[in-house]
Amino acid sequence: MAATVEFAIGSEVSCVDGVCGRLTRVVVDPVARAVTDLVVEPEHRAGLARLVPIELAIPEGRGAEGIRLTCTLAQFAQFDSAEETQFIPGTRGYEIYGPEQVLSWPYYRLGDTVMDPDAEGKVSETVTVDTVPLGEVDVRRGQPVHAADGAIGQVQGLVVDPASEHVTHVLLQEGHLWGRKQVAIPISAVTGIDDDGIGLNITKQEVQDLPPVSIADL
Repeated sequence: MAATVEFAIGSEVSCVDGVCGRLTRVVVDPVARAVTDLVVEPEHRAGLARLVPIELAIPEGRGAEGIRLTCTLAQFAQFDSAEETQFIPGTRGYEIYGPEQVLSWPYYRLGDTVMDPDAEGKVSETVTVDTVPLGEVDVRRGQPVHAADGAIGQVQGLVVDPASEHVTHVLLQEGHLWGRKQVAIPISAVTGIDDDGIGLNITKQEVQDLPPVSIADL
């Protein structure tokens, strides 16, 4: 596995001129099983999370020391958003603009309110939700992993071939079944990646029998 690199979800992400945030999700083409984008959330929620094309990640910067990008902070801010802020049904903003209105505003948490300039004392509630490109799925830390005979744990990250950007292994979060060791599951054992998690064609016992891995091995 020496030719592969790890995308540890939660890693710090830096542009050429400073830190831009942390990796919160990885967007995958489920057919090609290739990473297409990284979802980077600015520190302290200072703006919406951005979709960063995988081609901009520098292989040498991935792993324990974080992820480095070849773009600037200004360029990062121009990438497509990985979140949408919408009015909540039943509030004044929803009544005025409808369900399709997407707001290009700074990040709003669930239940945040925006004053309506046309109606004194009235508010419009908003909610921000994650989005992914059409036909692709996202993989995030804590997503469930299902063996052929039941649930076995949660995703910790992905291992990727830097030449092809194809996923080679899924990192399983440490758990008591494996003596709190990190396990890398070969992509050949993955039957599907979708909103419900990651499915495998191997059993819990076969996962348990996999050798432990560390970041240094990847």
